[in-house]
Amino acid sequence: MKQKHILLIVSVIAAIFFLVGPISAQEKKVVYTSANVFNLYGKSFDPQTEPDSCRYQRFPMKYQVISRESLWYLSTQSAGMYLRFRTDSPEIFARWTSKYKNSMNHMTDTGTRGLDLYAYVDGKWQFVRSGRPERKRVSDVPIIQNMQPQMREYMLYLSLYDGISSLEIGVDEGSTLEQSAIASPYADSPIVMYGTSILQGGCASRPGMAFTNIIGRKLDREVINLGFSGNAFLDFEVAELMAAIKDPSIYVLDYVPNASPEMITEKGEKFFRILRDAHPNVPIIFLEDPVFPFSYFDQKIKYEIAQKNAAQENLFRKLYESGEKNIYFLNSSKEIGLDNEATVDGIHFTDLGMVRYTDFILPTLKKVLKNSK
Repeated sequence: MKQKHILLIVSVIAAIFFLVGPISAQEKKVVYTSANVFNLYGKSFDPQTEPDSCRYQRFPMKYQVISRESLWYLSTQSAGMYLRFRTDSPEIFARWTSKYKNSMNHMTDTGTRGLDLYAYVDGKWQFVRSGRPERKRVSDVPIIQNMQPQMREYMLYLSLYDGISSLEIGVDEGSTLEQSAIASPYADSPIVMYGTSILQGGCASRPGMAFTNIIGRKLDREVINLGFSGNAFLDFEVAELMAAIKDPSIYVLDYVPNASPEMITEKGEKFFRILRDAHPNVPIIFLEDPVFPFSYFDQKIKYEIAQKNAAQENLFRKLYESGEKNIYFLNSSKEIGLDNEATVDGIHFTDLGMVRYTDFILPTLKKVLKNSK
């Protein structure tokens, strides 16, 4: 009986050993490195000129006393920014602190305050997996695991509708984690886009699906996201910030969904002149208000869209007839398709809307870039 009892205990231990594996095969320790050591892209100013506390925000600190309070708050959100690094680790973790723990009823938390990882595969950026935020300000999550341990290039997109106070990248102990070795997306001559909540990224399901980020991958070029939710009011300090960007390739002005006809008429030309005086030859693209699906039923909104678009077209014609060169105007009637299925709430784009916007503007961007060479 005693021998049978011992054999039973041995069998149980063997079964447990088989299921969980040997103790020596436990997960390796994850080592975290501050993301501050990696190059940051999508910024409108050199992050090295500002304190680490504002590394992941879109305005320099001096704008805190210049800008409207709501505009400053939105500028502390990290839309459009991304890091590049390389590692041979079979798993990648991220630990980050969200400034505000924002959450909205029409956008995923992954898009609002999550992260998005891409890898460079066969000459292009391929989606890996998202860093899904936890239900608290500090998130510490595995983004991807169980990979072959080979050196890969990565790009990590930051949150669209929240700020980031701190960010760390985690890899297996003993793995290499270092600066990116490739120049992709090309960062020496960025596309600079100014606009509204839609341009900021509302309501992409994850950061990589914001159209500024899709455009960056499609053109293999850095895109600077200056979208400000409900606050694209042609503030002149935004134009000054855009004008101060070194060697921009294109300016895209997509502010009409927020700006009133009066605002466009009164401020549009001065906003343009700030850009043009700083960069006489840089192409500038003007966009209309999209035809939002709910405007088919809401007659007040339908009228407002028509008035805004008329003001935007009048501004463009005035500039064109005055002899301005390298300016382009895009009619937005087919911007997100004609089936009324590309928004989450009749206004803000789903991922489908983001892809359609990209397909809509991409031919013009390619043409302008080609003509500018």
